[in-house]
Amino acid sequence: MKRIVFYILFLLTLVSTSTFAQDTDEASAATSAFADSLNTMPTENKKQAKNFRNTLKKIIRGFSSVDTNYIEPQHYVMQTMLQGTYTYERYTVGTDNGEEIEFAPEPSLKIGPYIGWKFLFWGYTFDVYHMEEDNRKEYSLDLYSSQIGIDLFYRKTGSNYKIKRMSYDNDKIPEMHNVRFDGFHASIKGFNLYYITNHRKFSYPAAFAQSTVQRRSCGSPMFGIGYMRHTLDIDWKKLSELTTKRMGEDQSMVVDSNIVSGKVKYTDFSLTGGYGYNWVFAKNWLFSGSLSLGLAYKRATADNEHSGFDLKNFRLTNFNLDGVGRFAIVWNTTKWFAGASTVIHTYNYHKQQFSTNSMFGNLKIYIGMNFWRK
Repeated sequence: MKRIVFYILFLLTLVSTSTFAQDTDEASAATSAFADSLNTMPTENKKQAKNFRNTLKKIIRGFSSVDTNYIEPQHYVMQTMLQGTYTYERYTVGTDNGEEIEFAPEPSLKIGPYIGWKFLFWGYTFDVYHMEEDNRKEYSLDLYSSQIGIDLFYRKTGSNYKIKRMSYDNDKIPEMHNVRFDGFHASIKGFNLYYITNHRKFSYPAAFAQSTVQRRSCGSPMFGIGYMRHTLDIDWKKLSELTTKRMGEDQSMVVDSNIVSGKVKYTDFSLTGGYGYNWVFAKNWLFSGSLSLGLAYKRATADNEHSGFDLKNFRLTNFNLDGVGRFAIVWNTTKWFAGASTVIHTYNYHKQQFSTNSMFGNLKIYIGMNFWRK
């Protein structure tokens, strides 16, 4: 895991450095100190160091190299905007008895101003729906360069869940619709790293970072890897008590009384592939959409208080399909911009006696401007 973190940090450094190397002057300034140090080296070492420097500059420039017939580069250094972020998530748990329960917390809507310099952004937001103290934690970081994109995420939910739907053999149970339940907890953390093959003509930053402008429609295949660590904790005893309270004693068909409590933890490693397309449907307007599917290998552990329960039912040592969808609509004149974007993650596990489906994402709506021309 330490090695994985090291590689991620290295790639983050390259992606961020590429932002500074969008023209020759910036790339030369970034390496001027290195060039000065050559004067103190022996002649042969100078040549080797110079070759290394030139190779490194070429690699860095490659991250931001674009075909200007398709993509107009950023002309400004600073950016400011007002953004609203709506986050949502949903968890569906099913058993071999035909029971299926969908849990979802109260949504979160955060609004606030941001100011950015090159690839760095600072801002302050407040949650419109939860002005009082809330024990949920949400962190996400999306980085987009011409060649490489990175999604980092960490979510730990509170206890403000509702049972949005409960069913048995596909028959919905109306008594359990939209009922508050504080016996469900979930956390998820991980990353997605992907490479865009047609990066000189197709721009993810134009759709999701407003740092370039797509001038002609174009698409690109993309490939990547993903890692995710997921924990689900359900208090089955408390759920059984709630069901009894709302439906009466005869509720054995709804909640398996043999399950008292349980926690499932699983790790997800995936290889992903997909396709994205940027459609320039009018001057300064862009609609972007991409879908990626991942062949995921899941390794799981589970805790259960019922001594007769077979833990092998919860060892998710098999392959499943996961997915990531990204969509955006943007108006950008290079000076002023506005738009909306959404990123949706889905993770699935299906086995004979147990299944889970998790979905989370966010919707961003923003308006802003670029200033301080280069």
